[in-house]
Amino acid sequence: MSGRVLVLGANGFIGSHVAAALSSAGWSVRAGARRIAEPARRAPTFDWVVADFAKLTTPQAWAPLLVGVEAVVNCVGVLQNGAGDSTRAAHVDGPRALIAACEAAGVRRLVHISAVGADDEAGTDYARTKAETERMIDASGLDWLILRPSLVVDRAAFGGTGLIRALAAFPLFSPVVGGDQIFSPIPLGDLSAAVVAALKPAAPSHRTLDMPGPEPVTMVETVRLYRGWMGLSPAPVIRVPRVLAAPALAIGDLLGRLGWSSPIRTTAIKQMDHDVSGRDSGWAQALGVSSRGFTRFLAETPASVQDVWHARLWFVRPISIVTLGLFWLITGLISFGPGWDRAVAILHEGGYDLMAGPIAWWGALLDVVLGLMLFVRPWTARVAIFMWLATVGYLTAATLSLPHFWIDPLGPWLKVLPMMALCLFVAATDARR
Repeated sequence: MSGRVLVLGANGFIGSHVAAALSSAGWSVRAGARRIAEPARRAPTFDWVVADFAKLTTPQAWAPLLVGVEAVVNCVGVLQNGAGDSTRAAHVDGPRALIAACEAAGVRRLVHISAVGADDEAGTDYARTKAETERMIDASGLDWLILRPSLVVDRAAFGGTGLIRALAAFPLFSPVVGGDQIFSPIPLGDLSAAVVAALKPAAPSHRTLDMPGPEPVTMVETVRLYRGWMGLSPAPVIRVPRVLAAPALAIGDLLGRLGWSSPIRTTAIKQMDHDVSGRDSGWAQALGVSSRGFTRFLAETPASVQDVWHARLWFVRPISIVTLGLFWLITGLISFGPGWDRAVAILHEGGYDLMAGPIAWWGALLDVVLGLMLFVRPWTARVAIFMWLATVGYLTAATLSLPHFWIDPLGPWLKVLPMMALCLFVAATDARR
């Protein structure tokens, strides 16, 4: 197999593995993503191009990306509208222009990765726009194939699979909403093999294939199997009433609008309730690839300590960010308010005299600003590092001017050290993919 293939969404959970599989199969990969600096370091042999569907809304905009391309694999998908994410841009406006550009450029093949449950009846913008993409492709003059996988699982975890693992690793019990939803998990390696097969000359054409794995499992069974896979002791699965889950979903929706994409959102629940299993379309036979069941996949993919850490820290990280941000924010507000006189008095005690007031004011302002900045998604890691460095400076000055506070019974200097460790934890766990 040879030729150039454009993989869109090549920095994503599915797209990155599809691009790697196509490269292994002999294809020259042109990899498209919204931001390419980091993925280009991870896969430097690919031809990386910026491909932002929100900006590529005309066939002319797509034309340079399609030069020399024989096939296109579209792995782009957005769960819910939010900061920087638009279901309409990702599933309608961008694909419409892409289809027209492919027709004009004479691209031989388009393979589109959709999802089971991408139907108007699901009642979500995600499903409606995904269904519209499929209708546009069906009406095009391209040689196309649409693949609709069920829950995609892999050694790596992102989004929904990351959440399910975190629920499985929850201490004492595993909380789930519902629990009777049926998945038919498909290993990412099997999906990638299907995409490679879909680009062969004799592959099926003008078909939409649901891609469930061969082993249906309920949400409860999925959580229990993942818990066993990580080697954790069995724990009861507690079904959380939907009315109690509503606040968490509302918070997830809000965080998504602020740029903190989370699988705990209303769209995810609605899609699970509608259909996350799909119907067997004979996809494995049609494409000539094997399909593994969920338990077989787990048995053939041993968990490592990194997998357990990731699952256990999934909920710990957001709690750490909120705690750290509020620590700085509230400290600053207290200094500006009821703690002002005490703050100035301590600085006078340290010998700062006329500078005590300005130092207290600017220090409190810095605390408030850094506390708020930590909650801005693109800045979190850098702000956490700056907090650590600022605290080093703070403790150095405090030690020189007020060294006796190190042995104070309330430990005002000692208590800062755990906060510094929390800064390093937040910065070190910032990677999302």
